[in-house]
Amino acid sequence: MAMNILFRVDSSSEIGTGHVMRCLTLAQMLKEAGCTVSFAMKVCPGDLCDYVESQGFSIFRLFYDSSLTQAADAQGTIEIIRSFKNPVDWCVVDHYQLDQTWETIVKAYVKKVMVIDDLANRPHDCHLLLDQNYYKTFQKRYDGLVSESCGLFLGPQYMILRPEFYKAKESLRNRNGHIQRLLVFFGGSDPTNETEKVLHALKELQFHPLQVDVVVGKANPRHAYIGEMCAQMGIRYHCQIDYLAKLMAQADFSLGAGGVTMWERCFLGLPSAVTVVAENQRQSTEDAAEYGAVWNLGWHGDIKVSDYADILNRALSSPDTLMHMSQKALRLMGNGRGYAVHPVVQAILEG
Repeated sequence: MAMNILFRVDSSSEIGTGHVMRCLTLAQMLKEAGCTVSFAMKVCPGDLCDYVESQGFSIFRLFYDSSLTQAADAQGTIEIIRSFKNPVDWCVVDHYQLDQTWETIVKAYVKKVMVIDDLANRPHDCHLLLDQNYYKTFQKRYDGLVSESCGLFLGPQYMILRPEFYKAKESLRNRNGHIQRLLVFFGGSDPTNETEKVLHALKELQFHPLQVDVVVGKANPRHAYIGEMCAQMGIRYHCQIDYLAKLMAQADFSLGAGGVTMWERCFLGLPSAVTVVAENQRQSTEDAAEYGAVWNLGWHGDIKVSDYADILNRALSSPDTLMHMSQKALRLMGNGRGYAVHPVVQAILEG
């Protein structure tokens, strides 16, 4: 009998799309391994319910609001679990608002629970935990937050990446530090509107013949306006795409947010200046910058249009620094070219 797996994850214009996108990648790996995979997701502005459904997965839509307790969220998930014909083997939860309170309730109705996290700020009651981020203390971050029997997958060597990234890595060119092509991507929703700041900064750099790719998601409430700005400026505009790895491989420098896409850029050795757009990105961005894999621009609220223009001018005049950054980024991510079977997938299948 095929293993039955349920993901509990949300996305919105406010919290972004990163949680869903990394779960979707893991879900596709599990589906290819023969598992039956479903999603339980909350309906809210900027959700990706329809998108996940379009990728071939069953969606159970949760309609209660965010003011409800973890116990209420757990009961809604349990109702879904009870509706299945076959028992749920694994419930995979990727959600900053849920912790051991939720997990302990749901755990009684499934065989095992897996948590995807990067905050390490609350206890978990789970069998497996994945935190694929780099921190100086990443190997000890969950000490005291999980049981001794919990299987831990910690660090960027366990990054859940879409197949397109491994494919791009196989034919990756050696960058020389000179910038001809710039990639701008601040996540699927860009809640702090960094993309428009960068576009205004680029207007100040019109003398330089940069090729520019701007990527946004449909969850970005201003995606249509950004598309119009790009058209007026002669900039390539991409909305809700499935070829981001190709653009990262082609680019010589990038402006973007922290979080999952920062590690994707590092995996492909793309030098970047990183804007911290959420508190949970601050420490990992600082640590990656200290390692030398990125430039840290700091908190989004402190960054002006002129700051983006300044960092672009700095990048354009620093080819040796960018080459070094590219090499450090590749080293940080382990220079890996992918697994025959990802260790996390293997652990789930063996569970």
